[in-house]
Amino acid sequence: MAEQLLEQVRDVVDGQIDFEGQKLVELINTVALTAVGVVAFLVGYVLQDIKLALCIALGGTALTFLVAVPPWPIYNRNPVKWLPIGGGARAQPITLVVDEKTVG
Repeated sequence: MAEQLLEQVRDVVDGQIDFEGQKLVELINTVALTAVGVVAFLVGYVLQDIKLALCIALGGTALTFLVAVPPWPIYNRNPVKWLPIGGGARAQPITLVVDEKTVG
């Protein structure tokens, strides 16, 4: 029981995300930070309040940080399947024919 709980904690802390998850995080960051910047600028311009604009920008950046940085399970939906250790795919010897001579 405790070992299973420890494994789950290790998986969360380890930070495994796949390549598709990385693309998703990059898209979320780009869209969220752009939207936060535009909203902060417009609110600050309309209300002529730089302090409010900075608070909106910092809050939106912190929220984006919380969404993007932790390795949420949604970012590991397509894990990479690696080849087995020991060259399982190279079990048969490779022979090549070059200029009618067998090489390898």
